[in-house]
Parts: sequence; structure tokens; C-alpha cells
Amino acid sequence: MDIKYRKLTAADLERFIPMRISQLREEGATEDTDLVPALTDYYIRHLADGSFVSYLALDGESIIGTSGMSFVEKPPYFGCPTGKIGLLSSMYTLPAYRRRGIARELLRRVVEEARAYGCGSVQITASDMGVMLYTDFGFVKNGNFMQYKL
Repeated sequence: MDIKYRKLTAADLERFIPMRISQLREEGATEDTDLVPALTDYYIRHLADGSFVSYLALDGESIIGTSGMSFVEKPPYFGCPTGKIGLLSSMYTLPAYRRRGIARELLRRVVEEARAYGCGSVQITASDMGVMLYTDFGFVKNGNFMQYKL
């Protein structure tokens, strides 16, 4: 197996977006809207302005793993004096390729991007499957996370 890694480009979106939707389905999301137009718009805008980066894992020409990091900025606080935060998303590896270190390598690459961007922390809402990966990498659970749906 000769897995290659490279950054996502807008030319990859036709193949990247279906993997993102597969990930959401696997995590149990309820499909009540067609996300393709919104995802396409998001990725085009944020790839262009540098506020989203993703690495792909490829086996030949096939995308077999994805990652994503959105960069946001909040007022600085003691836990993150830069105010810059990386929001990790789109971590997905095709089932046949799991448990081979692919997700860990994708994670390492996007965390390095967050460091280079000046982020003081990286956050994720982890799936049950991903908790071990993130814990082994050094992520710590924060029981204070809450969400209000609009």
C-alpha cells in the first residue's frame, strides 16, 4: 500500500463532498436537506481565503481519507491568547483503510497547519470512533461545550 498525502484543492470537491456526506451519515446524521450546494459554496469560499485547509489520503487516484480544519478567531482569552482556534472536521477514512495510521497522519498535517496559522488551540466534536485517536494524539475532553441550535 503506497498512500500519498496532499492538500485539497477546489478541483477535488466533486469527490471530497460525497465523502463528507458519507461521514455524516455514518455518524448518524438525519438528512433533511441537500447539503451539496452549501458544502460546495463553503469549501470554495474558505479554500480561497485560507480559512479552511484539508489534506487528502490517496491510494492511487482514489481518495481514501480526508481531514479538515477551519480557522476562526475569537477575542483572546487565557486559554488561547491569540484568539485563533482551529475547528477540526471532515476526519474520515474509508472502512477498508482504517487502523493503518492514515487518520493520524491526516490529523498531524492539519494540526501543523493550525500551528502555522497561529492557532492557540484546536477543537473537535469527536465521534465515538474518533475519541481514541484524538486522546492518543493529546486532545483533552472539555465538558463545558454546549450548543444552541438556531
